[in-house]
Amino acid sequence: MDALVKGGRTNTLGFVIRLIGGIPFLFLGYRLYGADEMGRFASAVVVVELFALICALGEKRGLAQRLTQGAEEDGQRRVNLVFDGMLASLIFSAAFVALLVIWPFPVFPNGTSGRWDILIIAAIPAFALTEILLAAQAYRFDIATTVRARAVVEPWTRSIAVVAFFYIPALRDGGVALAYLAAVYAALLTAAWTFFRTYGPPRGWRPRPRYLSQMMGRALPLAGADVIERGTRLIDVILLGFFTSPFAVGIYYFAKEIASLPQKLKTSFEPVLSPVITKNLKTGNMAAIAKQVQQVGFWIIALQLGIALALAIPGEAVMGLGGSDIVGGTAALALLLIAEAVASMAVVSEGVLVYIAKKRNLAISVGVIALQAALTIGLIMLARHWGLDEGYMAGGAAVALLVALGTSSLVKALLLKRLLKAPVGNLRFALVWATGAAVLVGQAAILLPEWAELIFGIPAILAAYLVVVWKYGFGPEDKVLFQKSKQADEGATPA
Repeated sequence: MDALVKGGRTNTLGFVIRLIGGIPFLFLGYRLYGADEMGRFASAVVVVELFALICALGEKRGLAQRLTQGAEEDGQRRVNLVFDGMLASLIFSAAFVALLVIWPFPVFPNGTSGRWDILIIAAIPAFALTEILLAAQAYRFDIATTVRARAVVEPWTRSIAVVAFFYIPALRDGGVALAYLAAVYAALLTAAWTFFRTYGPPRGWRPRPRYLSQMMGRALPLAGADVIERGTRLIDVILLGFFTSPFAVGIYYFAKEIASLPQKLKTSFEPVLSPVITKNLKTGNMAAIAKQVQQVGFWIIALQLGIALALAIPGEAVMGLGGSDIVGGTAALALLLIAEAVASMAVVSEGVLVYIAKKRNLAISVGVIALQAALTIGLIMLARHWGLDEGYMAGGAAVALLVALGTSSLVKALLLKRLLKAPVGNLRFALVWATGAAVLVGQAAILLPEWAELIFGIPAILAAYLVVVWKYGFGPEDKVLFQKSKQADEGATPA
């Protein structure tokens, strides 16, 4: 529990930093390049990230298990085990990059904005390797590196570069893609620098084809779970790219990126949760795992719900940051924010299920993403049949995501509860009172001018929510998440 508290506190700070760094990219990208070009970029980047997750081979969570077991069983140096994963990732990455260079249509269903856009495919190996390096650091409970790479270097590099490339005429037509590429490689260099300082260079390492093939085989369920879990966040953008215009994708992507801010807070707890779970699994301490799932699950939904309310209530003002022509995506923003709050239980449950019920977890995930795809296509076709505009198609994609994530959370939580033989729920009644307080303050905030809604309304809504949650929802073990390290060490209950 000490590790969860320290890692959770670091990641909460990292989320705030990432929020500050990520917003400028959206604001500047839409203002400088327009919704059409951002829509083409959105269609490309979601496919690139899915391929990158495949190439990471589930090491975001699987590496913790390999380092816990392998280093003790055969005396293998931990750094060599990490290099095994990196080599396997590079092999997969090279294959996918070659495939997409030959057949780029899945990445660019609506065409490209310029000749430089194709280079975004080169982000696949860098993204995958960064995931592995950060997982290695998380095994040592070093979450600060994840914060530096993902919350500081990556978003700020992207925000600065998107402006710089706009003012270079020769690169302007691919400025958004090039900015993303620069940010991904900057994050890789940040992670690699700390990794080599922590683990040092490999010694006596050499490729072992038989071991690599066995490792890849064992990694498939983990990689599949990662890809499908992430795919539920991306398939809506992919399908909209095939069925609607780049402009519609651009509007939806802006709403999606705003809604993903609380989702990033949720996934930022995963690196520190994985090594804690693997160590308790080794000793068979299922009661401790259930307690940790409940604890982290409540932290996530409590913080995430407050952020969702603060962004959804003044939704028109938030969407207006990208320009007046994308304010029509406000309804989609609200639905997406609700969906992310609903999904919190699924993510925490999956953090355990990938170790104790890999095949069942994968089967559930496949069913959920199939449900989402079917609902998304069905609602898009229904909107088209009724002659509705593309805004309704985007809203249909958001509804499909909400239903799919709600189903995933319910089914996975029930399965985990049965396997651990202990409750794992993350809901507390105080969340209802806190939501009511936020809504009341929000009704006053939306009467203000838009600039005042953003500057004063959002902090006021969030403050009202957090005051109620802090007073009525957080117990002593929860409050150590926000206290100084010495206090956390004294207040946390050992697992």
